[in-house]
Amino acid sequence: MTLKLQDDSLIVSQAFINGDWVDADSDETLDVSNPATGELISKVSKCGTAETRRMIEAASVAQKSWAKTTVKERAALLRRWFNLIMENQEDLAQLLTAEQGKPLAESRGEIAYGANYVEWFSEESKRVYGDIIPQPSNDKRVMVIKQPVGVVACITPWNFPNAMLTRKIAPAIAAGCAVVCKPANATPLSALALMVLAERAGFPAGLVNILTGRTADIGAEMTSNPLVRKVTFTGSTPVGKQLMAECAATVKRTSMELGGNAPFIVFDDADIDSAVQGAMISKYRNAGQTCVCSNRILVQSSVVEEFTAKFTEAAKQLVLGNGDKEGVTVGPLIDQKAAVGVCEFIDDAVAKGATVVMGGGMSSLGGYFVEPTILANVSRDMRVFSEEIFGPVAPIFTFESEDEAIEMANDTEFGLAAYFYSRDVGRVYRVAEQLEYGIVGINEGIISNEMAPFGGVKESGSGREGSKYGMDDYMDIKYMCVGGIDK
Repeated sequence: MTLKLQDDSLIVSQAFINGDWVDADSDETLDVSNPATGELISKVSKCGTAETRRMIEAASVAQKSWAKTTVKERAALLRRWFNLIMENQEDLAQLLTAEQGKPLAESRGEIAYGANYVEWFSEESKRVYGDIIPQPSNDKRVMVIKQPVGVVACITPWNFPNAMLTRKIAPAIAAGCAVVCKPANATPLSALALMVLAERAGFPAGLVNILTGRTADIGAEMTSNPLVRKVTFTGSTPVGKQLMAECAATVKRTSMELGGNAPFIVFDDADIDSAVQGAMISKYRNAGQTCVCSNRILVQSSVVEEFTAKFTEAAKQLVLGNGDKEGVTVGPLIDQKAAVGVCEFIDDAVAKGATVVMGGGMSSLGGYFVEPTILANVSRDMRVFSEEIFGPVAPIFTFESEDEAIEMANDTEFGLAAYFYSRDVGRVYRVAEQLEYGIVGINEGIISNEMAPFGGVKESGSGREGSKYGMDDYMDIKYMCVGGIDK
């Protein structure tokens, strides 16, 4: 497959280690294909343990020098990277759509969204404050400072291959850390292109390193190597648990953004048209392949008929197809396994009595395309209630009371994002405070931005990305007690 980019040098296949583009020691490669067409886009180096160890060692050396830079130097470097990302937004979007499948409009939005984290943390680097604490006695002074945690290992997923990387690298660099990265093998080109732009921005050798390849081997080296002081991961809960267990041996800091099972609650006093609009963008963005997308739509019984009718009418306007085609609003799933898995959710629900309102299975387009689907008459014994669907399937449940809605919403081991629509100000506060989630969208279907803390509770992970809180995950707090003051 030939991509029509303005700058073909953004397409690279090698690993980036200590400022050099290098092949895997074995010269083995991985195929990168377009999920919409199955066409081969490129091949990338298939690295393993040895290459991972070298990049960690390079990062350890670079971090010691980088930690001594001023915050203005860090801010200037990140700002140059931000400018280059935005200057190359269209090429990066084309690349993202080709390897991931999402519609081009969404890809352009992701590039801007990811760049916003770089801009934000370039500014936040200047606002890492410590404290002067009242002393316990007159001969002492008590101070607290924040210092970089050290080498950070980033492991990122395929659904947002640009933004998931920038929102980890940017705060790490701003804090004075060095970074080693492992993007998803399905979508490595977006990540490698970001490194091309980082090199152009003037990143010192070893400050940011990236490779693709043997996931288990690379991950094991990252979690066991004592030079790595923090691991940050976005992905599934089972993999997150495994990484946390592996990090325990060297007591590494971790931040985990894991799976979700987001409820989208529509109360009887909601603006139904607004709720439909919010549900559409929350459910079908990126073909439902987002960790914060609506997984269970809970509608109060008195308005379920109205909501379902309007939601179905809106969903009929969706256009399924290749993300690079004009007018397409829903692209393919990432691979065959994902497509089959989503259809199995539909089959399970139908077998247990659900009604297919729209869609219902694989599209006639073939490949990895699953029809945007709406299910009614669903019940809590179906997999769509308890498991993350990660596809364009919207199951509509009903509830009678506010208490029942809250109980249903919280009946999950996950706690990443939740949404609800209500025009009752008292209900807004009551429900928002009782939902066991790290993020709550109230009368809003899009909740992510660089100025707000992104992260979950329960088995959806720990730590926060973005906002002023996002720097804390990359800093150590040091207490300094100075004695002998009154002598």
